[in-house]
Amino acid sequence: MSRGARGAGGTWAIVAGGGTAGHLLPGLAVAEALVTGGHERSTIHFVGAERGPESKVVPSAGFSVEVLPGRGIQRRLAPANVGAVLDLFRALWKGIRIVRRRRPAAVVVLGGYASFACGVGAVLTRTPLVLLEQNKKAGAVNRLLRRFATASAVSFEGTDLPRSTVTGNPLRPEIRAIAENPDEAASRDALGLPRDRTVIGVFAGSLGSRRINEAVRGVVERWAERGDLAVRHVVGRRDYAQFNATAPAPPAGGLLYQVVEYEDRMDLLLDASDLAVTRSGGSVFELMAAGLPAVLVPLPIATRDHQRANAEAVVATGGAVMVLDSELDADRLEAELSRLLESPARLDEMSAAMRRAATVDAAERAAKVVEGAARG
Repeated sequence: MSRGARGAGGTWAIVAGGGTAGHLLPGLAVAEALVTGGHERSTIHFVGAERGPESKVVPSAGFSVEVLPGRGIQRRLAPANVGAVLDLFRALWKGIRIVRRRRPAAVVVLGGYASFACGVGAVLTRTPLVLLEQNKKAGAVNRLLRRFATASAVSFEGTDLPRSTVTGNPLRPEIRAIAENPDEAASRDALGLPRDRTVIGVFAGSLGSRRINEAVRGVVERWAERGDLAVRHVVGRRDYAQFNATAPAPPAGGLLYQVVEYEDRMDLLLDASDLAVTRSGGSVFELMAAGLPAVLVPLPIATRDHQRANAEAVVATGGAVMVLDSELDADRLEAELSRLLESPARLDEMSAAMRRAATVDAAERAAKVVEGAARG
């Protein structure tokens, strides 16, 4: 099939999955790469989760989307699980029907229950199936579908999926922009951060992390007099109101401390920071692209402990240090940050290591995997 050609039903590719930005945004990046490569935007169709960000984010990017019903199944006996199971069957039926109706040249699976439904549809219709995996250890849906996969585009070497090509994790356009054309001064100006201080960026997903937040609170209280540092702390939506009400307030001339609920321009924060404190999901590739050294604190309840596996892979490059969630408190965080801040040469080496490990063109690499699978 030539570039720009459609599937028999007018859709060249279905990109299925989401539920979280971590799953959805790499899929959008690959879709954009396919469009740049010659496919009409109208021939790339998304299928996502009813309760995910897809219904707003995908149309704003110019792609069509359908959402499937569903909710999380609780890990205990609960009446709500009956409805959740019924929703999963409805989603499966709808996902299969979407693939049958649209008859794409390829189905790309991102993870999440919506991707499973379309993955099953691909298997039943013998449509080429491509798995896109953001983490070192494959997620549940990709593991269920792996025996049927035509190809897999993986972020890390050694990920447990068949017929794999290591592409890296596709980056959002704005992250790629700061990777290719960094402008620290402009990014700091945009966020109200000083140009002449060392900047520490703290973030842990849209909800945030109480463990990280409390450790940072303790460090900020101890370093309140430091006039050489600035900390921009993205607390997260879950605990922002309570945290902000009692947040430390360093004196004028001391540490500059910004407390924000949610970071709308993560690209600016990555570009503006000298050091990060964060979790270690698939977003570690954004740290690499920005050349940003990090203290990584893996989420301990992540499926298959994949965040720890991600962190270990990044630490192996020389660009980060890892602190387990159970070991993180103000004392440990202060010690780790102090060791790094006291050695500017080491920070420079870590930044260079991050950039060497980055795959800025991951979206194009993954798009080539999809193209190859579709051609057969």
